[in-house]
Amino acid sequence: MLKIFNTLTKKKEKVQFSYSKIINIYVCGVTVYDLCHIGHARTFLVFDIIKRYLEYLGYKTCYVRNITDIDDKIIYTANRNNESIDVLVKRMIKHMHKDFLCLNLQDPDYEPKVTRCMQDIISFIEILLKKNFAYIADNKDILFSIKQYNSYGILSRRKKLCCLHDTVSYDDSIYNESNDFVLWKHSINKSDPHWISPWGPGRPGWHIECSAIINKFFKNGVNIHGGGIDLLFPHHENELAQLKSIKSSFSIKFWIHVGMVIINNHKMSKSLSNTVFIRDLLHKYDPEVIRFYILSTHYRHPLVFREKNLNASQNILKKIYVSLLYHNIQCTHTNDQKKLRNTFKEKFFSAMNDDFNTPKACLILQKLSQYINKIKKSRDILLYNSLSKDLIFFGNVLGLLNHDPKNFLRSFTNKMSRSQINIVEKLVRMRDSYRNNKKWNLADMIRKKLLKLGVTIKDGNERSTYKFIYKN
Repeated sequence: MLKIFNTLTKKKEKVQFSYSKIINIYVCGVTVYDLCHIGHARTFLVFDIIKRYLEYLGYKTCYVRNITDIDDKIIYTANRNNESIDVLVKRMIKHMHKDFLCLNLQDPDYEPKVTRCMQDIISFIEILLKKNFAYIADNKDILFSIKQYNSYGILSRRKKLCCLHDTVSYDDSIYNESNDFVLWKHSINKSDPHWISPWGPGRPGWHIECSAIINKFFKNGVNIHGGGIDLLFPHHENELAQLKSIKSSFSIKFWIHVGMVIINNHKMSKSLSNTVFIRDLLHKYDPEVIRFYILSTHYRHPLVFREKNLNASQNILKKIYVSLLYHNIQCTHTNDQKKLRNTFKEKFFSAMNDDFNTPKACLILQKLSQYINKIKKSRDILLYNSLSKDLIFFGNVLGLLNHDPKNFLRSFTNKMSRSQINIVEKLVRMRDSYRNNKKWNLADMIRKKLLKLGVTIKDGNERSTYKFIYKN
């Protein structure tokens, strides 16, 4: 049975949703003032896997992911670029969709923009005012009153902002001394982007956006809600407070949070100029390599970004595809094969049922691939085909192994530069020299190095020849 770690209870809980009902999933989306980075890729890839796996288990899902298309950062960036907000937002959304499509992320069922939900936001704030959970400040901003909500802090185990860093992510959500936060920011200048409300021109604060959109789509509660761990406090804490203030019975069954990305021992941040954009990674790596790399770390753990780890993931994925080069999935199987196949199947789904343990699932893909290579040497074609079919199926559950093996592997050959080919040829000549001098250990080390590069060696009497093992 599937178990998910619930941030609210700090423990793994059994999933006991009814198959006759739709599982509602809400994930906080992108603020579209810049290109998407690897942190976005990780968060939304994790929820892509969650959605895929739930559907594999037989559940129906409704996935909503919002787009924040108005806030201080968007206004600042548009002004700096000397372009309209509309032009900036449309361009960033286009890039976002392109990046996510390349990463094989399934589209959400609904992707509401904040600017298209203004009436929902205004109506939400009106109810909060009527119930005395909100008030109009002296500067005409509308603030949420934390002291009116007794359960504040139940999600994050925090009640107050500890330092200025907690407030700088979104200027339109700055808190006052009592930690009350902005629901509606009054527009002082007529030139500022604004919408008409019962309290005058203005625009929404950050936290109210998601609460209002959730209330719009899921009035009776959400089954799964999540985002990056950096959103836990204050954003998600404030979301929960607002939703519970509107309707005390409102329920969010599972809170799921994805760990941060660490670069050079620091959290990835534009202020530290250490941001890695998805677009840049896609110029260097196949999307499946990026996907495999991200899934190789458990979603709740920090992802330490290193290029060498991406290269390692690339080599592993290439080896998996090599094992599938000659498969033919049109096959039958015997009872003995069923037992062996069930062993791998049980291990794979046991990993996935344990809070989506994708690192363990990826390791099982590797082990199955290695076993397939052994079967290939034994020429047991029937078993080879059966296990290859399973490997592809498990990979597909993770959004992997969607390519034809020859095409996937050939793409690396096509991208190999002349200088890289020169290196391969130099290694081959060096190995020949070691063999001629009977330095067998050194010769074998080079053979293994070449194999990692996707190159096999055929020894001759005087010299060796090489070929790329995926050019057949």
